[in-house]
Amino acid sequence: MVQKIYRLPEVMTLTGLSRSSIYLRISRKEFPKPLKLGRRAVGWTEAAIVDWQKTVMEAQNESA
Repeated sequence: MVQKIYRLPEVMTLTGLSRSSIYLRISRKEFPKPLKLGRRAVGWTEAAIVDWQKTVMEAQNESA
């Protein structure tokens, strides 16, 4: 199955996070690493973003 690959501006819109917040969370292993698409291009699979969103929602529900 072919998955959609989101580039950084789309990931920022979907998550509500800034570029620096995304890369900070990647360095802390709190956000999925991007896939290299080319020399200067990266992207995230739709599944990786959806899984991260589920994890965030579950953590939010546990703390409430």
